Amino acid sequence: MKFFGSIVALVTPFDDNNKVDLEALKENIKYQLRNGTDGFVPCGTTGEAPTLTTEEWEAIVKTTVETVKRQKPVIAGAGTNSTTKTIQLVSRAKELGADGCLVVCPYYNRPTQDGLYEHFKAIAESVDLPLIIYNIPARTGVNILPVTVVKLYEKYPKIIVGIKEASGNLDQISEIRARCGRDFLIFSGDDILTLPVLAIGGDGVISVVANIYPKEMSMMIKHFFNGEIEKALALHYKLYPISKAMFIETNPAPVKFAMSYLGMKAGKPRLPLVEISEANKTLIKNTIDNYQSVINDD
Repeated sequence: MKFFGSIVALVTPFDDNNKVDLEALKENIKYQLRNGTDGFVPCGTTGEAPTLTTEEWEAIVKTTVETVKRQKPVIAGAGTNSTTKTIQLVSRAKELGADGCLVVCPYYNRPTQDGLYEHFKAIAESVDLPLIIYNIPARTGVNILPVTVVKLYEKYPKIIVGIKEASGNLDQISEIRARCGRDFLIFSGDDILTLPVLAIGGDGVISVVANIYPKEMSMMIKHFFNGEIEKALALHYKLYPISKAMFIETNPAPVKFAMSYLGMKAGKPRLPLVEISEANKTLIKNTIDNYQSVINDD
């Protein structure tokens, strides 16, 4: 199954007792399917994966796979800071029917480039499932360099199929595209940089904003690939304030509040994250209201 376009980094909805709300998850996935989302990432950063038990992680991946019904790809978040645990999760994701896995660079450990290579090598040699490397130095404390990405892709081209790049470094992303060629998938890991990443050869985005505006995010990317650059640019700038607002505090606290404000089920974030401040709630409400008025005027 092809990975491309606007892939939503799904929020994990919690109920009032802070338990995973699988029925709400199903509702949110069906909303995404109705609005043109090109793929699903459950249990990523936006899904608060580090706070989930193994049983919760399995239930979320299983529910996502069963609800999507192979209409679009499901790429399960399966990265941890333990190579052994990551292999176990990737193996289980395959058993549950996921089409691939998003594997974050090990956090806290801060491995060297050799350590990163050996980590992803061990995973690639253990499980026959497409993997997308997730590079997000601001959270992990380590930046996987293009030379390491190239080395992994050349060694395991059918397994290490792409990267979600959230370094914010367009020069680094350009080097990866130049050295890996067009078949290697590159996804923006920052909503605000989606259009610039497409312009330098990206294939799409793994998006937080798509939780609330899936249709618009998908259409922006489709316009770009259809050569309708002005339409893509117009949507980029309409979504720009929303994209900024979704990261005013630590993700996914802002988008969970935004979903609730729009009448979607998300619940509160789990500790150690907390709800956003009252001032930022007001900012997000105003940003959404302004966006809705712009869309309604079109």
